[in-house]
Amino acid sequence: MIGLLASVKSDIGRMREINEDSYAFHPPYLFAVADGMGGHAAGEVASGLAIRALLEKVEAGYGKIPLQNLMEDAISHANELIYQVSLSKPEYLGMGTTLTAVYVEADTVYWSHVGDSRLYLFQKDNMLQITSDHSLVWELFLNGNITRDEMQTHPQRNMLTRAVGTSSDIKIDSGVFQWKPGDHLLLCTDGLTNMLSEQDILQILAVNSVAVEGQKVVDNLIDKANEAGGMDNITAIWLQYGDV
Repeated sequence: MIGLLASVKSDIGRMREINEDSYAFHPPYLFAVADGMGGHAAGEVASGLAIRALLEKVEAGYGKIPLQNLMEDAISHANELIYQVSLSKPEYLGMGTTLTAVYVEADTVYWSHVGDSRLYLFQKDNMLQITSDHSLVWELFLNGNITRDEMQTHPQRNMLTRAVGTSSDIKIDSGVFQWKPGDHLLLCTDGLTNMLSEQDILQILAVNSVAVEGQKVVDNLIDKANEAGGMDNITAIWLQYGDV
C-alpha cells in the first residue's frame, strides 16, 4: 500500500538558551517548520503563533477553496496575527518568523514559504531545493557575488529580506509539484543548513536506510549539525512517499 511515512525532531543546539523553532507535524497531510526571531523569547512566541495560525486556518478552510490559495491565506493570517501581537508589548516589537509549509495529497505536494527555512525534494541521488531563501546572502549568491559554500559562513547569513510578522504586508512564495513512490521531502530550519552543506546531507542520507528508518535520518542530521557546532536551533521533518 502506497502512503506517507513521516519523522520529526527539533533540538535546541549547543549555543542557544531556548528553542525558538516550532513545527507542525500532522500526518498524513500538513507539515511545517518555523524559525522565530526577535528579542528574548519573542522568536519563540512568533514561531509558535505562526504554527497555530497555520493549523487553524487550514483546518477551517479545507475543502472550501483551492489548496494553494488556502496555504497562502494561512500564512497571510499568521502574518497579520504576529504583526498585531508584536505591537502589543515593547518586548515583542519587530518579532517575526520564517514559515515553510507543505500540504500533501497523495502524489501532489502544495507548498508555501517565507524566510530562509527550506524545503528539499530527494529523488534517488538528486537533492533539489524547492524554496528560495529570502535572505541577503541568497541575493548575493544569485547575483554571483558569493558561492553557495560561502553562504554558510558569510557574516550576514542570518539577515532576512522577508519574514512573517515583521510588517503588515507580506509576499509569499508558493507552488505545487508531483512526487512519486521512493521520493522524499526534507523541511528544515537554517540551524541545519548553516551547519551542513548539501553534500554533507547527501552523505548522511547515504548511510541510512531511508526507506525504513525515517527517525534515524532526522536524528543523524541533527546530531551531525550539533557536531559541526550547533550554532542555532535545529528542526527537521523527513517525509517518504512509498510503501507503508
